[in-house]
Amino acid sequence: MDYKNSGVDIEAGYKSVELMKKYVQGTMRKEVLTGLGGFSGAFSLEAIKNMEKPVLLSGTDGCGTKVKLAFLLDKHDTIGIDCVAMCVNDVACAGGEPLFFLDYIACGKNYPEKIATIVSGVAEGCKQSGAALIGGETAEHPGLMPEEEYDLAGFAVGVVDEKDIITGADLKAGDVLIGMASSGVHSNGFSLVRKIFKMDKESLNTYYDELGKTLGETLLAPTRIYVKALKSIKEAGVRVKACSHITGGGFYENVPRMLPEGKHAVIKKDSYEVPPIFKMMAREGNVEEKMMYNTFNMGIGMVLGVDPADVEKTIEAIKTAGDTPYVIGEIKEGEKGVTLC
Repeated sequence: MDYKNSGVDIEAGYKSVELMKKYVQGTMRKEVLTGLGGFSGAFSLEAIKNMEKPVLLSGTDGCGTKVKLAFLLDKHDTIGIDCVAMCVNDVACAGGEPLFFLDYIACGKNYPEKIATIVSGVAEGCKQSGAALIGGETAEHPGLMPEEEYDLAGFAVGVVDEKDIITGADLKAGDVLIGMASSGVHSNGFSLVRKIFKMDKESLNTYYDELGKTLGETLLAPTRIYVKALKSIKEAGVRVKACSHITGGGFYENVPRMLPEGKHAVIKKDSYEVPPIFKMMAREGNVEEKMMYNTFNMGIGMVLGVDPADVEKTIEAIKTAGDTPYVIGEIKEGEKGVTLC
């Protein structure tokens, strides 16, 4: 009897690391002091010495049951982008710059080529956000997970000068809410998605004119990363007063998190075009409108609060970064919360 016979293939683990190295290398920053394969990742903080009061920010998350679609379609090259996005968007939401990222893959059986493909997506997400992929772990769990399945989670660390942290504390009545378009469902609400649609290859590979692609392609579209857009806004000289990453819980849970007491957000639902996938889900699943806005991003992945005088500059900065902005509402006096009208 040996470890391989018990279900854990150490040699496959070595091969996975070798295959993923070429993807990881493309994420390196000059601050990275160690290579892949060590017991820890080292990252120099020399570059942040010029900050008055540097503050470290962290975020950890996974992709939820969206990974089930990757299994069904045997497509594993973008799910890693989702993992990175969920973490770095939270860091950016506080005004921070993501510095480095670590991933954790738990699998029933280590198929080196599949693991390397997953990590290629993680590396792409890191490149999109400017974070270095400095380490990770692939854990083989025979008997705990089916051989063809895996779960993916990650952890990001960023930095911000204390004076630049986005807290929402100075939001005032009359401030404008700007939304940035999502790339689709992102990585939340997939337990409901999987109840609405039949989860098999035939259903997922069906092309829909209203989507302009197959259902599977639409649902697997990776989560949008907003790091560059927020950096572009900052470089334009705009102070973002408040920021909300629209994830699980949709508008009703996430928008209030960016508000101080005594301020109320009013969002106009007709201020932008809701993407077809959300309309299809509401129709096919007979999901009431409030539940849709309480579960999904409905086409808006990030909401910003800015001074009315900064609206034009903010919109131009977002467009420059390649994202799509909409003026979606405003801040009013009132009980902390959000009204969609």
